[in-house]
Amino acid sequence: MKYEGWPEEGELVVGKVDEIEDFGVFIDLEEYEGKRGLSHVSEVASGWIKNVRDHVNEGQTVVAKVLDVDESSQQIDLSIKDVNDHQRSDKIQEWKNEQKADKWLSLAFGEDMDDETFRRVANALLAEFGSLYDGFEQAAIHGHEVLESVDLNDEERERIVETARENVSVPYVTVTGYVHLESPNPDGVDDIRRALEAAEGDGEIPDEIDLKVTYVGSPEYRIRVQAPNYKTAEDELEAAAERAITSIDDAGGDGAFHRERQTENE
Repeated sequence: MKYEGWPEEGELVVGKVDEIEDFGVFIDLEEYEGKRGLSHVSEVASGWIKNVRDHVNEGQTVVAKVLDVDESSQQIDLSIKDVNDHQRSDKIQEWKNEQKADKWLSLAFGEDMDDETFRRVANALLAEFGSLYDGFEQAAIHGHEVLESVDLNDEERERIVETARENVSVPYVTVTGYVHLESPNPDGVDDIRRALEAAEGDGEIPDEIDLKVTYVGSPEYRIRVQAPNYKTAEDELEAAAERAITSIDDAGGDGAFHRERQTENE
């Protein structure tokens, strides 16, 4: 998706070098529809420049800082030299993330999605999260809840959450569930202790997973899982609950898994 309108002064933009002249470099802006800027030779690199082509090549992707925008003359002045390595790396990553999010939007609604629908959904996510990528990332972590205030219908929210959880890798996600464990046996306390140890994996949980079981209020226990992505976290949560329930069932007790708390006080 390319933005309509104009970039703002001071903004960092991604562009592709389209034409090189002795006086400067023309750059097609990758993020703005139909917009082209000029980086004067004095803004291409620091120091004296003998040959502009020693510093940039046609077709090269560059990050530039917007120095000035004159809409009346359709002119955008850019500086390549004013962008440091850290800014360049961050901006390129941001741009790549938005390209990914464009593809996710097409996956969510189909390749034949019309432009009007694409822009309507994209603008709704941009208005709420600032970027498409952040919208999908938040949907992957928090699900439907985070999209409640976004101007989309229920089906559109469902498609975004489903696509996000299948495609987005986030630094970590946290999911929580609860197990209800009871044992009528005289040594029922030991039965429950073994069930909780089983839930925690008996030390065999993968290193990238943080799984904790805590007491909420008899007979309820919270299972909290932190993992690199939503699918892994959900799988580990369900597996932990299943281990606990199997253990307590084998001991002659009863166990059940639910996503929401059922006791009133912790």
